[in-house]
Amino acid sequence: VQLQASGGGLVQAGGSLTLSCAASGSIVRINGMGWYRQVRGKQRELVATITSSGVTNYEDHVKGRFIISRDIAQKMVYLQMSSLKPEDTAVYYCNARVVRQWGRSYEYEYWGQGTLVTVSS
Repeated sequence: VQLQASGGGLVQAGGSLTLSCAASGSIVRINGMGWYRQVRGKQRELVATITSSGVTNYEDHVKGRFIISRDIAQKMVYLQMSSLKPEDTAVYYCNARVVRQWGRSYEYEYWGQGTLVTVSS
């Protein structure tokens, strides 16, 4: 199973950016998907998650500015980011919890390679 993230780049403060992440490989079902971010020297932190039924959860600092969504059929998850701030600068990673075997419920966790978002002031 592979997760391919894209959409990062350089944007001015107040601007918008949309990240995409595509899952591929031996997948029976994708349960939760999400986005995390990491600043050099700091721990990776949750940004937003979305369940298979569409229930979302956001880190407090991004509430009202970021929107997570997913396309179950296409095995994709998106992160629409608006009103970006310099403190949003980080490497963003997508995450997925995947069921790989029919009739089983065990989940495997996978991470994408990360995409850099830089917000200039």
